[in-house]
Amino acid sequence: MDVIYVKILKFMLIFIPISIVGKFLNFSPSIMFILAALSIIPLAGLMGEGTEEISFYTGPKIGGFLNATFGNATELIISFFALKEGLFEVVKSSIAGSIIGNILLVLGGSMLIGGLKHKNQKFNRNIVEVTSSMLLFAVIGLSIPAIFTHTLSSNLLNTKYEGFSLVVAIVMFVLYILSLVFSFFTHKELYAVNYEEDGKAKWSLKKAIIILIVSTVLIAIESEFLVSGVEDITAKLGLSEFFVGIILIPIIGNAAEHSTAITMAIKNKMDVAIEIAIGSSLQIILFVAPILIFLSLLFTPMTIIFNQFELVALIVSVLIANKVANDGESNWLEGAQLVAVYLIIAAGFFIL
Repeated sequence: MDVIYVKILKFMLIFIPISIVGKFLNFSPSIMFILAALSIIPLAGLMGEGTEEISFYTGPKIGGFLNATFGNATELIISFFALKEGLFEVVKSSIAGSIIGNILLVLGGSMLIGGLKHKNQKFNRNIVEVTSSMLLFAVIGLSIPAIFTHTLSSNLLNTKYEGFSLVVAIVMFVLYILSLVFSFFTHKELYAVNYEEDGKAKWSLKKAIIILIVSTVLIAIESEFLVSGVEDITAKLGLSEFFVGIILIPIIGNAAEHSTAITMAIKNKMDVAIEIAIGSSLQIILFVAPILIFLSLLFTPMTIIFNQFELVALIVSVLIANKVANDGESNWLEGAQLVAVYLIIAAGFFIL
């Protein structure tokens, strides 16, 4: 599976020069959106491969942290350009979509495909319980601002809600720093999972860092192309900005993460697969969302207000993650159920 995926990614790199040429030739925004999407997927894959190579030199713990961080970097860059264009609904729905997608699609896909090869897969219940419990608290904190919209007048929201959102973002960011201290220092033994490393590094450390930097720069360029075509393609295809933000952008930005989690599940490394899915969602709430709020201060301040459907989908997804963590094992049917819930949610946003 890895070989086939790598070959596909290398083939898709051809869309990068095509998209750049298309920009100079003034291709339509819709065409640029498609070309940029096809370019970002292999670039995200290169970023994932780069961080994986670096982990051979830094160790699996720091490597895993880098994998999650750079895995979310793609979406952070895309959201930044959307923020710059004032597409706040796309930004907020992409945050919700990434969380929902990681928990339901990535985790579900990992359990489904991994379970087809291994009848029952076990994982460290204690680690997942800690992460999923923090994820539940984080989602509740993220939901509180939206709940206030049902009790406060619109005038009060317009004058004071930006400050409230900023306070929530600061608290979330501080909690993220505390979670790093917890996992890397005070309780690092809890996160010790011993897996034998598969093979050796294929790249030198210098090459891995250079590829990581170049990929990040190219993703920034392609993200601007992608965002500039959002409004045009939604109008032509009759899609809502909610659907683009909650389904399309997270799938494009997290394509590499999705494949990595499934690969780990096939190798019967469910601890890694689950940590990629749930840990990445936690990082989106505690790190990516606050950073976007801070960055919005440079343009037009953005508030954290999710619509009711997004809130329900978020809370249900996190409750499912906590349920999965209870028994410390998974099978293909649980994975199929998670994917089914994701497809239902996707269908709902498609007709929204």
